[in-house]
Amino acid sequence: MRVTALALVGLLGLAVGSFLNVVIYRTPRGESLVRPRSHCPHCGIEIENRDNVPLISWILLRGKCRHCDGVISVRYPLVELATALLFLAAVWRLGFSWALPAYLAWLAGLLALALVDLELLKLPRSMVFTTLLVTSVLLVAASSATHDWHRLLVGVIAAVTWFVLFFTMNFASPRILGFGDVRLAVLLGLGLGWLGVGHVIVGFFLANLLGAVIGITLIVSGRMKHDQPVPYGVFLAAGAMVALFAGPYLVTLIHLTS
Repeated sequence: MRVTALALVGLLGLAVGSFLNVVIYRTPRGESLVRPRSHCPHCGIEIENRDNVPLISWILLRGKCRHCDGVISVRYPLVELATALLFLAAVWRLGFSWALPAYLAWLAGLLALALVDLELLKLPRSMVFTTLLVTSVLLVAASSATHDWHRLLVGVIAAVTWFVLFFTMNFASPRILGFGDVRLAVLLGLGLGWLGVGHVIVGFFLANLLGAVIGITLIVSGRMKHDQPVPYGVFLAAGAMVALFAGPYLVTLIHLTS
């Protein structure tokens, strides 16, 4: 039964990942997520249902369009696979709990936002707010089902705290930290706060550590100028994900060394 459930979660992740590919490409460009249907970026012909199966179709077609042999980016199957792996990791971390659906939505949103920020240096507010709304509703449902409102309260407090901190950082240096990151901070604070104050601290530390280390490395190596915009949302999302999955171990480690 558990193997079947895990398989279903993996398939759900592949399907959601396929949808995320549409969101990642179309949302920043202001295009509809519904129409037109998915089509080849080279010849424009609509992709048939048999060629639109997550991961499998790309492999069978060897990464090319059936009609024009145009190359289809490997990003598409990688996003689908990454989403499936994140969903399975969430089950490993949280089990089949009431909070699991909220964190599946949270992870999917963070993955999409990180990839958009990496490519276009922007965090579309519609994506941030949609993920925040879905995550919030599902966490409220989880609190209602378990009668545990304390976790939700901590999550809300963490979301407000992160907003204030990042708003202050943006006010002090908007070139380093954009307002999209301020909005994203609310989503991160809510998700990590539900897991506990320790996760909030670990997530904040990891996000800034990753940003500093990678940013300095790119500048020193000459791959990035010191005044060049940084996709900070990528580091925030990565730090939050690490805090979700490794948080219990890192929090324990902090307690042992303190």
